[in-house]
Amino acid sequence: MRVLLVEDDPLLGEGVELGLRKAGYAVDWVRNGELAETALVSEDYDLMVLDLGLPKKSGLEVLKDLRANGHKIPVLILTAMAGVEHRVSGLDAGADDYLPKPFDLSELYARLRALSRRNTGRADTIIEYGNIQLDPAAYEVMKDGIKVDISRREYAVLFNLLENTGRVMSREMLEQTMYGWGEEVGSNAVEVYIHHLRKKLGNDLIRTIRGIGYMIEKKQDD
Repeated sequence: MRVLLVEDDPLLGEGVELGLRKAGYAVDWVRNGELAETALVSEDYDLMVLDLGLPKKSGLEVLKDLRANGHKIPVLILTAMAGVEHRVSGLDAGADDYLPKPFDLSELYARLRALSRRNTGRADTIIEYGNIQLDPAAYEVMKDGIKVDISRREYAVLFNLLENTGRVMSREMLEQTMYGWGEEVGSNAVEVYIHHLRKKLGNDLIRTIRGIGYMIEKKQDD
């Protein structure tokens, strides 16, 4: 899952970026409103974490223009402005959730997971597929009730395939969910992670659609 982080405070931005990457997200971090708008045009994101007090263009202006242009990306606002009027203004401008500073990273993760569930129409906190369970809160994958050792990027590939069962995901689409700006992408990285997942979870789980990409087939009762 790829997140656009828009935060001008260097210490806070660095800490959130590092924390999100450790939690399995691909993160691009920009420090003003104009760069945020440029990033949203040039890249595809699943979520945006947006500070309101930004240079060049405020977060509120970015949000209003985003919604006016029909962009539906889920947005979580971060701000030190604690007044009720600021929360109301942000939500009325199109934000999906609000987190005042200072905050704990665990709460940020939980709110992003909730936004992701809401955006995909999934109510359950655990993603289940046959004998496989993926727990985003614990960052764990289980097979037949036994925990499977899985890397951060293997998790990212599996999560996105499970969130899009029945849909073919190209290599480029999966790379988008694993790597942020400045992170080196191996020429066959996706193939390697798919191979590892098949070894750990079963060869039949992930289907290769030759020349197009990969998919986990939708179950008949879904």
